[in-house]
Amino acid sequence: MRVLLTLVLAFVAARLCVWLHTPIPWMIGPLVATALASVLGAPTASWIPLRNTGQWVIATALGLYFTPAVGAAVVGLWWAIALGIAWALALGFGFGAWLRHVHATQLEHLSPEQLRSTTYFAGAIGGASEMTLIAERHGARTDLVAAAHSLRVLLVTVTIPFAMQAWGVSGLDPTPPGVREVQAGGLALLGVLTLAGALVMRRLGRANPWFMGSLVVTMVLTLSGVTLSAIPPALSAAAQLVIGVSLGVRFTPAFMHTAPRWLGSVAGASVFMMVICAGFAWLLALATGLHPATMVLGTSPGGIAEMSITAKVLQLGVPMVTAFQVCRLVAVLILAEPVFRWWSARQSTTGQ
Repeated sequence: MRVLLTLVLAFVAARLCVWLHTPIPWMIGPLVATALASVLGAPTASWIPLRNTGQWVIATALGLYFTPAVGAAVVGLWWAIALGIAWALALGFGFGAWLRHVHATQLEHLSPEQLRSTTYFAGAIGGASEMTLIAERHGARTDLVAAAHSLRVLLVTVTIPFAMQAWGVSGLDPTPPGVREVQAGGLALLGVLTLAGALVMRRLGRANPWFMGSLVVTMVLTLSGVTLSAIPPALSAAAQLVIGVSLGVRFTPAFMHTAPRWLGSVAGASVFMMVICAGFAWLLALATGLHPATMVLGTSPGGIAEMSITAKVLQLGVPMVTAFQVCRLVAVLILAEPVFRWWSARQSTTGQ
């Protein structure tokens, strides 16, 4: 019943945002409404299978943009994606170092190792759930790590779409998917194949299996010239709704009581990172010839699903944004823990 009532609230909020002509209404409306209700103590709830299904649908829709021509263009800009990865890793490291400096006194009850792990993994850009799990293995305060990631993603997800709408850049880089018609048989086959990809990823223990597995399968099919079916708009809207709900329910009353000063620092740093990421995106746009709005979404410190959805709805270079976000996520998941161990060992030997 709690899940059902939350979905009703989310649907009403989405329809209101459609009426108000807000950007990405089917995700922004549910996200904001659910977050506000949750903070006020309402018994909101998100059902994990629904969230997984939403990621499955969105990833499949994004994969349809990777036609052979688009794939060649993405590969040709590998160097820009590599710069984006390096930028994200450096930004996350700097964010974590700043949190450590600002909150060293507040968190003096933690050991030096716990302080390092808490601030380092709270600052990492990407892989929120995975960073929290890795931080737990290193003795960090996981409530602070999870709170930092949740607040950062919320602020980016809400702020950037409205900034794009105010900028008036919607539809400037549409890159339409290779297939536009919905075909029942093809859609069913596409669903079976992408479901298999998601289940394989989950069996292998990979991060974001419902998103990454579906995306990889659809990309391989589309890059090979196989066109089965487009995704029905209503299904895409429903997927955005449940993803918005899954983000909004994190903001419980207990969340707001989680070290208010810590949350204030994260909020301020998130705004600062959005600003400097916009500057980096502008430079990258000059070097690549892509539209600055596409680069803003590709390099922003938000979540992969949220930024890709924004690019899809606003028609702003979906394949490039997805490629930047996916490659960054993979790099962070692979490199974050080894870099932390190396850095922590150096800090321990120098007594810092």
